[in-house]
Amino acid sequence: MLVSDYSYNLPEDRIAKFPPKERGTTRLLVLNRNDGKIVDSYYRDLADFLNPGDVLILNDTRVMQSRLFCELPDGRERELVVLEKHGDEPQRVMYRGKLHDGDVLFVKSEGIRSAAARERAPVARGDGPAGRAPKIDEKHITITRVLGNGIAEVESATPLADLAEKYGTVPLPPYLHRDATEDDKKRYQTVWARHMGSAAAPTASLNMTDDLLDRLKQKGVIVKYLTLHVGLGTFLPIRSDNIEEHKMHSEWFNIPDDTLAAIEKVKAAQNRVVALGTTVARTLEYYAKTGKTSGEDDIFIYPGFEFKIVDALLTNFHAPKSTVLMLAAAFTGWDHLKNAYDHAVDAKYNFLSYGDSMFIC
Repeated sequence: MLVSDYSYNLPEDRIAKFPPKERGTTRLLVLNRNDGKIVDSYYRDLADFLNPGDVLILNDTRVMQSRLFCELPDGRERELVVLEKHGDEPQRVMYRGKLHDGDVLFVKSEGIRSAAARERAPVARGDGPAGRAPKIDEKHITITRVLGNGIAEVESATPLADLAEKYGTVPLPPYLHRDATEDDKKRYQTVWARHMGSAAAPTASLNMTDDLLDRLKQKGVIVKYLTLHVGLGTFLPIRSDNIEEHKMHSEWFNIPDDTLAAIEKVKAAQNRVVALGTTVARTLEYYAKTGKTSGEDDIFIYPGFEFKIVDALLTNFHAPKSTVLMLAAAFTGWDHLKNAYDHAVDAKYNFLSYGDSMFIC
């Protein structure tokens, strides 16, 4: 089975570069995975497609402001993205630009300067004269080991999560080709975000509003939560064209007892478990596979996978050849999903993190 089999034509102008002016005003494509029937609708009308007694499960992770702008002692600028930390393992970052073991970076309070500004400004030399090692304080990060592929292990006097919260900015997806704005700090976060720890947003949830959640509850839809901290694999491409050779990254998760109880009750009543996003779907199916309710989730779902818990999926339009597209294909069937994506392109839906949504049922 090849990664290249799971692709489609995505024009650049169909990628949403900014969030909609008002959260929840996006479109919704409803896809019946049994017969492939498509209905064009709006996200605000989601309640029309859920039934009393269904349980809608949301990911309550909170995104760290994990993009840090830094300087080497000679003034060269570097970007870091703080990655999720698993247990006692060393803290890791993604970096842009060249770094070496032992490099010390100073965390800046503002963003990277433009090339013109760098030419006008004097070269910064850290806390001391040229050639002298910088003073290590709470705003310095030491590169302890460069691992390759833009990943490094680091140490810092202040926990990186705290540095990111104080000095960092939103780690927007690279394909947006822009820096985060003040608006992104609010909009690249779900309205119910609670548990800090994600390196990226569970983006299928970005269109959901408090008002819509209230209307769903009034209809009799049960709303429950779990936590999965979105991690490293969100940023990394699949490097082998053979799907079976791809090793999925690990992400920390927790499923509360009341969520498990709700699932059991809903299944007994033959109502539906609706996953809001692929993060929720992966977490629930990892639980079904292993019986684990907390820990490290590294499940890779691709066509041929048999879903045990999830009955319906509310999700984004995903990038070609991505692991999340393969999960959607496994749930839907590639023929139906590909047809729906082609329809969405022709109908000028907006794609990816800030775009429109699909309800697959």
